[in-house]
Amino acid sequence: MARLEQVLLLQPEHELKFKGPFTDVVTTTLTLTNPSDKKVYFKVKTTAPRRYCVRPNSGVLDSGASVDVSVMLQPFDYDPNEKSKHKFMVQSLMAPDNVTDMEGVWKEAKPEELMDSKLRCVFELPSENEKTHDVDQNKITSTSASKSESSSLFKSASSALDDSEVKKILEECKRLQAEVQRLRDENKQIKEDEGLRMRRSAPMTGSPSGGANAALVKEEGPTTRLLALAVLFLILGVIIGKLAL
Repeated sequence: MARLEQVLLLQPEHELKFKGPFTDVVTTTLTLTNPSDKKVYFKVKTTAPRRYCVRPNSGVLDSGASVDVSVMLQPFDYDPNEKSKHKFMVQSLMAPDNVTDMEGVWKEAKPEELMDSKLRCVFELPSENEKTHDVDQNKITSTSASKSESSSLFKSASSALDDSEVKKILEECKRLQAEVQRLRDENKQIKEDEGLRMRRSAPMTGSPSGGANAALVKEEGPTTRLLALAVLFLILGVIIGKLAL
C-alpha cells in the first residue's frame, strides 16, 4: 500500500542550511504548518542525534497552526572537502478523535498511516564580503553604543544638577570668594602693621632691618598665593562633589 502524502507544509522544504563558522552552536529554523482541518502529531528525527539539538522535537499541531522548530548544530571541526551526510526526517500522523495519549498513538500507528518528509543538511562558510560586512557592522554597533552611553552619562549629570543645586553651588562659590578676600585684607593689614613697626624700629636696628623687611614681604607673598590656591582647590572639590552626587 502506498504511503500517505505529507500533510504538513515544511519551510524550508528540502534543505536545512547551517552557516559557519562552526566554532559555536549554529541554529537554523524549520517551520511546520498544518493546513488540514484536523489535529496532526509530528516528530523530528535525525541520522546524527549526537550532533544536533532539536526543540521541540515532537508535538501536536491544531488545524491551521504552525510551529518553529529550532535545529541547533553543535560545534565541530569543519572540513570543506567533506560533504555532509546528515539528514532530517519529519514524521506526521493524523490525531485520532478523543485521544490524548500521543505516545500511545505513535506506538500503535501502522506504517501506512505515517507520513514523512526528508531534508538534507548543508554546511556553508560565510564569504569574504560577508565577513567584512559583519566586522563593519560590529564596529558601527560598538561606536553607536559608545555614543549612546556618553550621551546618557551627560544627560544623567545634567539632570542631577537641578536649579536648587546650581543655586547652592553658586552661593558656596560666593562665600568662598568672600573668604579669600577677607584673608587678603587681613594679610594686607598684617603687612602694613609689620612695615610700620619696622620703620619705627629702623633707627634703632640700622640698615639690616631693610633686608629683614624685604625677606618678610617675600615670605608673605607665597603664603598668600598658597592660601588662594588652597581655597581654589576647595571650590573645585565642592563643585566636583556636587556633580558626583
